[in-house]
Amino acid sequence: MDAVSIIELDRELLSFFNQNDNLFIDGVIKTLTSGITWIPLYLALFYIVVKNNETMAQIFFIVGGVLLSVMLAGGVDDLIVKPLIARPRPVNDLATKYIIDTVYGVSSDQFSFFSAHAANTFAIATFMALLVRSGILNFGLFAWAAINAYTRLYLGMHYPSDVIVGTLWGMICGAVAYFMYSYLYYKRNPHINYISSQYTSTGYSFIDVDMVITTLSLTVLYALILATVNVF
Repeated sequence: MDAVSIIELDRELLSFFNQNDNLFIDGVIKTLTSGITWIPLYLALFYIVVKNNETMAQIFFIVGGVLLSVMLAGGVDDLIVKPLIARPRPVNDLATKYIIDTVYGVSSDQFSFFSAHAANTFAIATFMALLVRSGILNFGLFAWAAINAYTRLYLGMHYPSDVIVGTLWGMICGAVAYFMYSYLYYKRNPHINYISSQYTSTGYSFIDVDMVITTLSLTVLYALILATVNVF
């Protein structure tokens, strides 16, 4: 498959995901794509780290690891890749801007390749999944990251290839940051495996994990309610 065929496939896939002629769904997606919407989730993740670690050094290492994963994911994208590739967003690309659906109030003059939304959220999801080791948290966080990635297609802000590359890069950055954290932290501290019905293998309380999942669920519910209120 040549480059032209890949570009055409990218546009066809975008048209499949970018079908936003429903005001209610528009409102839900517009809310879910905003970083501000997810502040409660970020606070919940910070809480679970503070609650389940005994020293400031432990907390510092983990928060530093998360920040590193985001800096690698979004920083490399925004500072190097996007200016270098300089691919217009679908909403700004003359080949697509007049044939895709857009949502009022959603626009950007930044470049498209690749998606920082996908990279950042999948970086956080990967780091926290490796840190906590809880099946339900893994599902919740990767579902959250996937929702964020999907919103960029629905809004016409990215092509599918932008999201796919962003997803893969984010997961790589999250894993690299975690293994750097793991190496530095466990070099100074014993590596303990917990065997308990109340804690994950890395010592995180299942009750606190449930709190994070509840926060995630309530945030989605908030987006649904807000969209309903705005429509009616």
